[in-house]
Amino acid sequence: MDKMAMTPKGMKLLLAGLLVMVAGFVLLSGGGSTNPEVFNYAMFDFRRLVAAPIVMLAGIVIVVVAILSARGKSKE
Repeated sequence: MDKMAMTPKGMKLLLAGLLVMVAGFVLLSGGGSTNPEVFNYAMFDFRRLVAAPIVMLAGIVIVVVAILSARGKSKE
């Protein structure tokens, strides 16, 4: 029981996936308005509706690959 469940490569992939997901959330942020009476069309631009969800899904895929690759080669 002295081995870790994830390899160092898996941990690096996990960290990279989390950073990609954070980048997706950063892309999603913004577009608010200080005046509630004025409608802001910046909420509906390409970055928030298309690019940010794709980046977040890519981060989730990287995290899943990192978790599943840790179980790949086990020597008992």
